[in-house]
Amino acid sequence: MQGEPYILWFEEIDKRHHALVGGKNASLGELTQAGIRVPPGFAVTTEAFRVFLERGDIRDEIYRLLKPLDPSDISEVERVSRAIRKLISETPVPEEIVVAIRSAYDELAHRVGVSGVPVAVRSSATAEDLPGASFAGQQDTYLWVQGRDHVLVRTLVCWSSLFTPRAITYRMEMGFPHEKVLISVGIQKMVNARSAGVMFTLNPLNGDRSKIAINASWGLGETVVAGEVTPDEYWVDKVTFDIVKRVISPKTVECVPNPHFREVTVVAVPEERQMEPCLTDDEILELARLGKQIERHYGCPQDIEWAVDKDLSFPESVVILQSRPETVWSRKKQDDPSLKPKEKPTDYVASFLLGQLQPKQKET
Repeated sequence: MQGEPYILWFEEIDKRHHALVGGKNASLGELTQAGIRVPPGFAVTTEAFRVFLERGDIRDEIYRLLKPLDPSDISEVERVSRAIRKLISETPVPEEIVVAIRSAYDELAHRVGVSGVPVAVRSSATAEDLPGASFAGQQDTYLWVQGRDHVLVRTLVCWSSLFTPRAITYRMEMGFPHEKVLISVGIQKMVNARSAGVMFTLNPLNGDRSKIAINASWGLGETVVAGEVTPDEYWVDKVTFDIVKRVISPKTVECVPNPHFREVTVVAVPEERQMEPCLTDDEILELARLGKQIERHYGCPQDIEWAVDKDLSFPESVVILQSRPETVWSRKKQDDPSLKPKEKPTDYVASFLLGQLQPKQKET
């Protein structure tokens, strides 16, 4: 990949650029080019990471430390992880990469008309969103990062998160050579989210592809993904676009920005808002429309992260933050009689379905 660029904007990339921008960024570029509303941003490419390792003369040392590891020796994996991440943090970033990242951030601020624009800094490894493996969530993400120097620091930390104990162990267990996995970083304008959550373009309980399931809560979607809140549930018929079910839950906490500390924090939701629906019917149906469009584009059921930006007017306020193939029912044949409805889902889907088990829900 010698000579590849250090920066690529989302509108310049698609799934063909997976090796250069990783799974997450390739998806954001693919969605952007497909006309889906995605907050603007750019990728710091795997070429920047490769040059950083080589110019800093640390590549061989990293893989020397990793080579003798036994994934079952947890304490040794943790020790090596700390050593590698310290090595990366102490290695100077080549000046041309520093200039490229700072310049791209300044350009993003200019494009959106916000000086010091808050951004999400998200890791995007080349092993993400691959069939038969689930690398998603293994590397770091930082929200509400402001300022070119802070973006640069968070980029470096995202690079080092390729070597967390979890990521190291999982690659070894899945048979992925460490040296074959590189990392890109996505820098994306933050959404000032009134509401956010996840959406599946099938029924995650039984794999029924005629339904769309939406989970929603106040604030940013991290509380939903992490299972920190019991979200509202909305079910839409994919054919008729009728809202066939809604469950309004007590949403007791929300993730909101703390501009003073350039981060986000989880705070209590005032009691009078807890049982209020966090989506309008128009927003539910717009999400369903986007979900169906994304599924049609990719040709398979999707697991989608979304938000409603309170700074924008409907329907521009409804934006997509990420989409990846659904990984539970897509691996099963729906007509297999051996499958049972109560088969245990993955942890991610389990957190999505926690609302089914909680009391004090209002269903209509």
